[in-house]
Amino acid sequence: MQLKRIAYPVRPGGPAHKWAKPGAGAVLPRMQSSGSKPCPCPSFKLREVASMYFTMIAVFLVILVVALQGSAPRGSDFPYKVPLDPQGLLELSWNVSYPEQVVHFQLLVRDLRFGLLFGMSDRGEFENADLAVLWSDGHNSYFGDAWSDAQGQLHMDSQQDYQLLGARRAPEGLYLLFRRAFSTCDPKDYLIEDGTVHLIYGILEKPVHSLQAINVSALHRGLQRVQLLKPNITVPELPSDVKTMEITAPNVVIPSQETTYWCYMTELPDDFPKHHIIMYEPVITAGNEALVHHMEVFQCAAEFDSFPHYNGPCDSKMKPDRLNYCRHVLAAWAMGAQAFYYPREAGLAFGGPGSSRYLRLEIHYHNPLVFKGRHDSSGIRLYYTATLRRYDAGIMELGLVYTPVMAIPPGEDAFILRGYCTDKCTRLALPAAGIRIFASQLHTHLAGRKVVTVLSRDGRERQVVNADGHYSPHFQEIRMLKEMVAVFPGDELITTCTYNTEDRSRATVGGFGILEEMCVNYVHYYPQTQLELCKSAVDPGYLHRYFNLVNRFNDEEVCTCPQVSVPQQFFSVPWNAFNRDVLKSLYGFAPISMHCNKSSAVRFPGEWEKQPLPTITERLPEPVPRCPPAPGPRPAAPVPLDLGQLRRD
Repeated sequence: MQLKRIAYPVRPGGPAHKWAKPGAGAVLPRMQSSGSKPCPCPSFKLREVASMYFTMIAVFLVILVVALQGSAPRGSDFPYKVPLDPQGLLELSWNVSYPEQVVHFQLLVRDLRFGLLFGMSDRGEFENADLAVLWSDGHNSYFGDAWSDAQGQLHMDSQQDYQLLGARRAPEGLYLLFRRAFSTCDPKDYLIEDGTVHLIYGILEKPVHSLQAINVSALHRGLQRVQLLKPNITVPELPSDVKTMEITAPNVVIPSQETTYWCYMTELPDDFPKHHIIMYEPVITAGNEALVHHMEVFQCAAEFDSFPHYNGPCDSKMKPDRLNYCRHVLAAWAMGAQAFYYPREAGLAFGGPGSSRYLRLEIHYHNPLVFKGRHDSSGIRLYYTATLRRYDAGIMELGLVYTPVMAIPPGEDAFILRGYCTDKCTRLALPAAGIRIFASQLHTHLAGRKVVTVLSRDGRERQVVNADGHYSPHFQEIRMLKEMVAVFPGDELITTCTYNTEDRSRATVGGFGILEEMCVNYVHYYPQTQLELCKSAVDPGYLHRYFNLVNRFNDEEVCTCPQVSVPQQFFSVPWNAFNRDVLKSLYGFAPISMHCNKSSAVRFPGEWEKQPLPTITERLPEPVPRCPPAPGPRPAAPVPLDLGQLRRD
């Protein structure tokens, strides 16, 4: 048996830790070949070599026991952390190595029973999932890479790509350390990409005699959404005059229901001068880390002199209507996100003339276990400075206008709509030196499944601004981009949204309602310009022609009278294959109505109706997954573990 040294992964600059790993030990000195110079080392007899070998084995076992009894690894090795379950029994930490194209996971199990499942799937399903499984038959424990089929039955993967690196016990529970490559080129494995990842977990309450004996449907299980591939960005230093402001809920009693959106109004001091927000971070009440799902701070519209105070559910009839005019995003955080930093040359302006001093905090509480009596004072801490940076940062809306002329038929698994920011608008509204996009927040309502914005120049796609192939409307955060995107006059920004309406019986139209749809990318950029909204919708006249065509070729009539609204016309369409295909074709060729708007909601001067769709002559190639080098034969068998006292019966 050959022993090998294990190189334990750490974040650059972080300390290494000794982890217990089955089969790992020291490296024997390499013997010199006969063709080289004589070795000055003394020669060993077979008995002496054997004695050294077994001595090293004994030393390794001592180190193994010490490691298992050691303290937990430092959190600095794993900068990203999220609770997996509402009770906080499972806590995931991770780091990302872009040179190696690998994610290292550290999973804390606070109350280990007879094992657990951890993995990834397209939308958080337990069918067709990619899993790492730890299980026990009551005497022995095993760890293996597995996958589930369309019925949820587990199978051992023939290619073991979840690699167990170590296990250790600490007062707070059991730590498991394992790694996984972004891409494995195993058809049973999940491809880890930029954007949202749906993590799934399950807890084994009883011993099982084999992997195949695990009944996934009977487990205590759930899902958590995160962005695994965080950008590797240098954190800028904060200035010496930085100040902080905490915008937090005032001791809210979290309602005993699964989902609550809580709204709280606050205000800046009188005569608060202009400052730059340069950073913000979450403030989470201890013990509520698994309940506070996401938070946003909005600034209210400046045209109102005052806003009423309010502290209550956002959907309450008691909420004043004027709060709907608090829509300008100052900060947004979602579970698993870290602090957000502005580039050192820019900051988000707030305060001063022309800026409302009224702010609205919105918190989404996710309470699936319906805890009662939980108090919460979570919120967001703003870091701001009176020393203004070179540029004001701005926020621009890309995508589709909120209008019912853009609709999705029922029963669609992947219906595509596109919104355009045309070359005509950017040529008119952007400065000659262009703008720099450094962050992005994608947004749809419940039917959204994928969102991507692409920059094109001279008819050729040049760069992806932001993309999320596993988008979820339940996980929206402002994400810093891995690299800034330069946009110049004459460039086009095309936002594509993919929707699933298989569970709906009538058309879904665009609009503000949660059962209506949106397709938006809020891009954060500098320097700020007058352009605040660059979006499109199909020309209404061409949509009217569509309804007339439907009437002509279908027995059922669609009322096209002027007094009948567009949603009502869509609701009365018989959604056969012909009507679906014609609508898709209409959105693909019909001219558009462009909204090239200033912050005052007034369009820039020009003709914006019946504008031609941008012509794309060259598209970006589809990314090709990079397969890791073959690691050598690894049998499709689980790794046996002697957890012994690590498991609490």
